[in-house]
Amino acid sequence: MPGTIAVRTMASFLPKRSVAVAELPELAYLGPAERELCAGLGIDRIRTDPELDAFGLAAGAATRALDAAGLSPERIGALVVVESRAPATLMSSGETRLQAHLRADRALTFSVGGLGCVSITPALLVARGLLAADPDLTDVLVVHGSTPATPRRYRHPVTVSGDGGMAAVVSRDGPLRVLDVLQETDGRYWDLFRVDYRDRPSARWSEQCRDAREYSFQLALESRNRLRAMYRRLLDRNALAPADIARHVSHNLSAGAFRFVEETLGVAVAKTCHENLRDLGHLGPNDVLLNLATEIGTGRLRGGERAVLISSSPVAAWSMLLVEFDGDPGVAAGAGD
Repeated sequence: MPGTIAVRTMASFLPKRSVAVAELPELAYLGPAERELCAGLGIDRIRTDPELDAFGLAAGAATRALDAAGLSPERIGALVVVESRAPATLMSSGETRLQAHLRADRALTFSVGGLGCVSITPALLVARGLLAADPDLTDVLVVHGSTPATPRRYRHPVTVSGDGGMAAVVSRDGPLRVLDVLQETDGRYWDLFRVDYRDRPSARWSEQCRDAREYSFQLALESRNRLRAMYRRLLDRNALAPADIARHVSHNLSAGAFRFVEETLGVAVAKTCHENLRDLGHLGPNDVLLNLATEIGTGRLRGGERAVLISSSPVAAWSMLLVEFDGDPGVAAGAGD
């Protein structure tokens, strides 16, 4: 398709410290039904380090991505940061702080976001637009550091959040071609989940669900219809059939969310997704790129094969990316521990 872009490298930056979900202190305050639901998410452990905030995670991943690409920071044409759900300070610019830290002085720098787990998609759409609009711009660095917005890791009834950074160098050419991108949103769910913060200290921040039934039933039905229609559209406009897709890579919410995707689309979610969910929990917008990098790094996705990346968010938003891998494992050289 016109406007095709490619990923040169992907890199992750994960805390070394691994914590068992069963040992999280907040579980002591949950009722029996909530504890049972948490235990059934398919998440055994998460990575976390109190010394690493979202900025540190993003900076670590960005440095690794640039090193893997053999790029000096001054050669980056644009720095697109997927914003944090809870910035460390208000009125300051975490984006230009990262620019200064990396010494990417030439980079056009700004942030995108507002769509939760789906926010990596508008970042890639922006990268595609920049590369199409400016012939002098060659490389775009997309980066996000993911930490939970509240002190609690368990997000009832959705997932358990870990910490992690992810970055990708996006160019016109590279070993991982992004063939197509789809994104949809529905503003009726804009505050289905929220954290009130203005009238309380951060230690008391708590995520609230407006209506658990609306999340579990109404949004689930809407998601089923959206994902099915988007999948058909993605394949049809690229003249592909489901058999042409080697891997379906989902974001990591829960084992139940994987089953939902599989039943909705009639596909199998990649084994890597289950493994990263079990060991890392949910890493926000970073999930799908981390899972894809792991698929490539382990040799499960081979040269010439295509994958579909699937994300959804309770805000509500949905996205799908169609990618094709040329066989060069260097694209995932910066991923992993």
